[in-house]
Amino acid sequence: MIMVTGANGQLSSLTLQELADRKVPALGGSRTPADGQRHLDFDDPTSLDLTGVSTLVLVSAGYAEDDQVIARHQALLDAAVRDGVAHVIYTSLTGTGDHLGFALAHRATEDLVKASGLGWTILRNGLYAELFGALLTWTPDGLESAFGDGALSAVARADLAAAAAIVAGHPTAHVTKTYDLVGDPITAGDIAGRLGVAHRTIGLSEYRARLLADDALLPFQPPMLSSIATSVRHGFLGNSSPDLGGLLDRPLTDALAVAADTAAAMRPGAR
Repeated sequence: MIMVTGANGQLSSLTLQELADRKVPALGGSRTPADGQRHLDFDDPTSLDLTGVSTLVLVSAGYAEDDQVIARHQALLDAAVRDGVAHVIYTSLTGTGDHLGFALAHRATEDLVKASGLGWTILRNGLYAELFGALLTWTPDGLESAFGDGALSAVARADLAAAAAIVAGHPTAHVTKTYDLVGDPITAGDIAGRLGVAHRTIGLSEYRARLLADDALLPFQPPMLSSIATSVRHGFLGNSSPDLGGLLDRPLTDALAVAADTAAAMRPGAR
């Protein structure tokens, strides 16, 4: 049986839907399980029941400081070894993302996965096109961001879910493989152009100040978001790879269209 962690998250829920569409039986695990899902709380090792699971899709339990994320992943891997899981698929971060503020937890988890003794596959996911669109800010004059003219090899979340489902469906074909799953490079200016508006660049210091003043953000998030901005702006995330197209065996979803649709939906008065 396949289990996908974080079942109610966006990537996980899409992965489960992909598996269902492919008629591949799979179970979701979640801290807040819906009907038919298994309770799985990474912060409570006593809840980590992986009995009957042969392939585990470990969707990163980020959204916390590195020590907490790594401890969560270690606890789940320990449970996987204990309960006889044969193969773990980990959704990591694109290989050029080492400059990002959340890269360390991903790289540390890759090491844990490889040291676990389980069969493994690493999916090094690029940043979502949806995220890129959401990080642009609307002004009366159009869009603004701290991305400058830098390009991001953004990828539609649905394509990453499809790739995870393909690997989970035939894990033995992907043992000890690491895939760099990125899309075609796009810029903030490209998104603005698709929407027929101007794009204005702001400085990184102004961007960080805005983030630090946002009470809705958790303490670790301003540096994380700032690292995305400077990495895109200075050309570190515009890499290319044939891996995603090779796994999907179809054209990639248009990341520019996805990013533009996300930005458009956030425009004041759009709803």
